[in-house]
Amino acid sequence: MIARAVAVLDSLRQHPKGLSLGEIAKLVSLPRSTVQRIVAALDDEGLVIAASLTDGVKLGPRLISFAASAKFEIADFCLPTLQRLAKETGETVDLSVLNHDKLVFVDHVPGTHRLRPVSAVGVSFPLHSNAPGKAMLATLAETELEKYRRRLSLAKMTDNTILSWEKLNRELAQVRKEGVAYDHEEHSLGICAVGAALRDPTGELAAISIPVPTQRFGPNERKLTRILQKTCRELQRRLQHEAT
Repeated sequence: MIARAVAVLDSLRQHPKGLSLGEIAKLVSLPRSTVQRIVAALDDEGLVIAASLTDGVKLGPRLISFAASAKFEIADFCLPTLQRLAKETGETVDLSVLNHDKLVFVDHVPGTHRLRPVSAVGVSFPLHSNAPGKAMLATLAETELEKYRRRLSLAKMTDNTILSWEKLNRELAQVRKEGVAYDHEEHSLGICAVGAALRDPTGELAAISIPVPTQRFGPNERKLTRILQKTCRELQRRLQHEAT
């Protein structure tokens, strides 16, 4: 029963807009009546929700908390580094993970300045409009990135948001050269950030980012970049050691 439920969830993962019971049944090679019972049980637990008013289901929001919990190891591993960065820079430091077409914040350490960004664990952001998202996109293999190009909508968050893949591709190329990505008020006015991607021992993508009020970011951008580059290189080496 568990294997069948996982197969149903996996079929929905590959079709984020939702599927009808008949479509799921074909994909997982099960009778429609069996799929109906599985979906009903998943619905009772909040793992799937209705995809429309008439037909179909899609993955439910409760799975986000499960995904965050599954990343607890990376959050636990990185916490001392986040704390050290926050102490060294005086700024808030965030840890996020790639979750399908978005990033989810799984941990943060607040800075010491009175004026500082407010981060919240569990909040999700689109990938194109912020430093950690762009850092993770730049780390993807070209074949995987092409899949994101086909399905991601580059929604406008501010007047500075990148809205074309042509421009975003150029920036991702620069991110690969420098090892860090930037957000210059692209997600929220008044907030800039620098971010760098990591791969955990399972190969999953994460990113550390330092969001800063715009007025303080400019004078400190180079310093924050150098610190984050050095820190993430060292942390990645430790993560690779954990994998061996």
